[in-house]
Amino acid sequence: MIGAGTKRGTAELAILSVLESGSLHGYEIAHKIERQTRGKLRFTLASLYPLLYRMENKGLVRGAWEVSGNGRRRRCYRLTAAGKKKLLPLRQEWSELFHALRQLAKVADA
Repeated sequence: MIGAGTKRGTAELAILSVLESGSLHGYEIAHKIERQTRGKLRFTLASLYPLLYRMENKGLVRGAWEVSGNGRRRRCYRLTAAGKKKLLPLRQEWSELFHALRQLAKVADA
């Protein structure tokens, strides 16, 4: 399992990446991240929503209230143009970090 410090650093990349394919509400974001990482990254809704609010304040995502089929309101988030613009350099940054760690640790598949 990945530690909390690393998880905080990966949160923005993870959220932006899953929103790249379309808008999702918080539970869907958390579930998609967990599913796509085979459980290595997990976000509780209590930790995810503050991240989403901070990212919304930075202009990386935009949230809007929607009403589901059963009449419940939920906030759906989508990637903004600024979020899309941030995603490529963020991916590059993490790619370089992983490359450096592989070299340092002499790990073939990090």
